[in-house]
Amino acid sequence: MLRSRSLFASVSLAVLLIAGVSGARANDSVMKAVSNPDDWAIAGHDYGNTRFSSLKQVNSENVNKLQLVYSLSLASLRSNESSPIVIGDTLYVSTSWGPKYVYAIDAATGARKWTYQPDIPDDVLQEACCDVNSRGVAYADGKILVGRLDGKLTALDAKTGKELWTTTVVDYKQGSVITSPPLVVRDKVITGFGGGEYGVRGSLQAFDLNTGKQLWQTYTVPAPGEPGSDTWKGDTGLHGGGAAWLVGSYDAKTDTVFWGTSNPGPWNTGVRSTGNGDFGKLTNLYTSSTLAIDPNTGKIKWYFQGTPADAWDYDGVNELVFADLKINGSETPVIMKADRNGFFFVVNRDNGKMVSAEKFIYANWAKKWDVKTMRAEEDPDKRPGPGHPAKDICPNLIGGKNWQPMSFNPQTGLVYIPTNNVCMDWSVSDVAYKRGVFYLGAEFPTKEGPGGFLGELIAWDPIANKKVWGIKEDLPFNGGTLTTAGNLVFSGNLHGAFRAIDAKTSKILWSKNLGSGIGAGPVTYSVGGKQYVAVVVGRTAALPAFLGDVGKKMVAAAPEGGSLFVFALP
Repeated sequence: MLRSRSLFASVSLAVLLIAGVSGARANDSVMKAVSNPDDWAIAGHDYGNTRFSSLKQVNSENVNKLQLVYSLSLASLRSNESSPIVIGDTLYVSTSWGPKYVYAIDAATGARKWTYQPDIPDDVLQEACCDVNSRGVAYADGKILVGRLDGKLTALDAKTGKELWTTTVVDYKQGSVITSPPLVVRDKVITGFGGGEYGVRGSLQAFDLNTGKQLWQTYTVPAPGEPGSDTWKGDTGLHGGGAAWLVGSYDAKTDTVFWGTSNPGPWNTGVRSTGNGDFGKLTNLYTSSTLAIDPNTGKIKWYFQGTPADAWDYDGVNELVFADLKINGSETPVIMKADRNGFFFVVNRDNGKMVSAEKFIYANWAKKWDVKTMRAEEDPDKRPGPGHPAKDICPNLIGGKNWQPMSFNPQTGLVYIPTNNVCMDWSVSDVAYKRGVFYLGAEFPTKEGPGGFLGELIAWDPIANKKVWGIKEDLPFNGGTLTTAGNLVFSGNLHGAFRAIDAKTSKILWSKNLGSGIGAGPVTYSVGGKQYVAVVVGRTAALPAFLGDVGKKMVAAAPEGGSLFVFALP
């Protein structure tokens, strides 16, 4: 289906960086920052979440000379997962626990400019499924926007740190915390929240950038009587999950926001669907899906569902990365998604037509994903349900890729993906909904994947649909990636090793151990003509509890931490 790639002709860099040419249709201040190669304006670098920087002062020829410029203690341990943003000469970074702090620092020296400490309730931990993390903040019109574990959204003055407004997005006591930065489109701050494991009803909401007033709300699971509600058994959609808890993307050309949604609830498919592979129309819309949304109204334009009637906790939240790829001789605007279910989706972002869907890791729950039927051809032995436990399912519920961000380099034409190689057994049990409590109904003992490794950083060709190179890891859940015009990929692992890798060959060119596991995606920026590389460290603490003996190895690999490290050439 796909034609071979011409290395440089396959990608339009302008579309990648700005995600459209009509800047007036986005937020002007964000577009200005995105178009400045010295800044890192959005957690994913740009509206297309490419995590590609055109900076090349640091490159594959001199990166071995990289030295620490400064470090900052975040004064907060446990699951520090923030990608900093940099606007001008100021770096903004959030911490875990709420966030406990948001710091504004001099990006070149590390000197603190201001510190914001929100009043976060002590009981948020019990409502945060997978740890008390914060993955960063957003910027627009002189404001810093931060989502909070207590279900609130706050705007700060970017110069002073003064709180400008705070609004309630969701009641966190139902199991809904906000762990990822919002997306700003014009005067709208768009955010989701977590809670798929607590039986919440997911939604995306837009708030006025200047006042915090809610402008629209779109539920990602239909209530009885709404379009799509017949894909749920009875009224089970009211506790159906589908939370949009990770990051969104925005295409200014078509004025479309893209967002992934989480698993359905509960994990026992017999409650909300048929409990087997003959689920028919009971697909549980719009869970484990990718939504294309009108940012003006919140209306869903189109969608695709990666895992209909999900039985394995294959969240569909992973980031949507933009590219223009040469497909069948034509330059095609696409979104790329390395889904937890193990399939790498390439979708035309103008119309939602599926281009390709191929396995990027070992996945045995399905034989293939059919782009014509828009369904996976499942292995019936691997679908668990009432009276039908399943064994040796790959991937495990953490997925072939979890939240740790991938990156796309238009010069190599490759996507750099932190992957997992973990499997599981699965059996379901009776479950009843109770507000603010796990709503699962399943047991899922973890098993190591085949091949003697548990994770791998891979370079993936999205046109040829093949792995170009890989670096195997002895643990899963390793760090996100950054790629640059200097022919580099930066990525950390759970042991705390932060590495610079040749983007074409996989050769490790430089490595430093930073003392705690790394999950966050690194960033790079330039101040005063000097390029810097920054990364936050602080390993996960809660997730290993879901993974048995594998989780014990993850905890033993490195202590908890909480620091920002910034490097540059001497």
